[in-house]
Amino acid sequence: MREFLTKLVVLATVLISADSAIGQTTQFTDLPKWALGGFVRPKSVNPIITPNPASVFTDPMTNKAIAWEANDTFNPAAVIKEGKVVVLYRAEDKSGVRIGSRTSRIGYAESIDGIHFKRKGKPVLFPTNDSQKEFEWTGGCEDPRVAVTENGLYVIFYTQWNRKLPRLGVATSKDLINWTKHGPAFESAYSGKFLNIHHKSASIVTKLVGDKQVIAKINGKYWMYWGERHVYAATSSNLTDWEPVVDGNNELKELISPRKGYFDSQLTECGPPAVITDKGIVLLYNGKNLAGLGGDSRLNANSYSAGQVLFDKTDPTKVLARLDVPFLRPTEAFEKSGQYVDGTVFIEGLVYFKKKWFLYYGCADSKVAVAVYDPSAEALPDQMLTTTSN
Repeated sequence: MREFLTKLVVLATVLISADSAIGQTTQFTDLPKWALGGFVRPKSVNPIITPNPASVFTDPMTNKAIAWEANDTFNPAAVIKEGKVVVLYRAEDKSGVRIGSRTSRIGYAESIDGIHFKRKGKPVLFPTNDSQKEFEWTGGCEDPRVAVTENGLYVIFYTQWNRKLPRLGVATSKDLINWTKHGPAFESAYSGKFLNIHHKSASIVTKLVGDKQVIAKINGKYWMYWGERHVYAATSSNLTDWEPVVDGNNELKELISPRKGYFDSQLTECGPPAVITDKGIVLLYNGKNLAGLGGDSRLNANSYSAGQVLFDKTDPTKVLARLDVPFLRPTEAFEKSGQYVDGTVFIEGLVYFKKKWFLYYGCADSKVAVAVYDPSAEALPDQMLTTTSN
């Protein structure tokens, strides 16, 4: 049915475009059966979270009242708590003049329908005078991903940014509000070999148990994918101490990398928690388009779009398939205006809620939006424009 709808719409758009002086056709890209989607933006609801200059809290680092989410709210994690969707989003204050120069904190919002959210007035994860100060101040806590175990322990992975080196931090909680920080994920692995390298963006592997999405084990270990330029992997026995997967030379093993001429020609950055399906492990990731001849000319240079890759569920390092075009890309005004005008859909939150998949993403490094995939209803995947001769 999905294939029939796709071919029907392609035919219709080609016929319509034949009379157009512009000479552009709209090609709907079909999704393979292993991929999740198509994801649809609900009408007239996005963006769902925007900056709020009225939110003020007393910053423990400066003892000053800070409008902690005044400048931007973006790059959200998501998880289910007590039948509600909770989104944990990155918020920036106005302490700097550009992205990366302000302090980021993690805010909390919850929803009974996954679309309309009520926010807390104070952040729930932020720099303070604790054991992580050296890693988190003054840049803050950025870009979270979150998941939950079957017994209700929430695990968050976030970027610790001290404006010198980004590191992947781990924290745990029973309520998503009070967090215990465990420090950099790779601090103990290989005698600290990977502690002081640039590392961020973790997508822990999850599975559905009934209608509940929970953290999974594979071959007796927890697994996550991580990385910004390339996708790597790491394993853990306790969810807080992680050991990167290495090759025969004890160097990081690259699982996927940027591809010349594609939407992910500059970066392949991990997105929300990966999901085990009957076809394998589906990882949703963020692809950055390279400027110039090396990128996909149909997309803006430096724009971020969303891709998917399928890994073997018995060997999580083995790639089985990968999308050649994005399943979600910047098309809406709020996805192309803000801090990042080249265009961004930056996916970080994915939850299974009321038998649908809700995908939460950052828009132009400025706002939060949602797209929904209903497996019971046919929906076309994203579309790509191609220029044709007149």
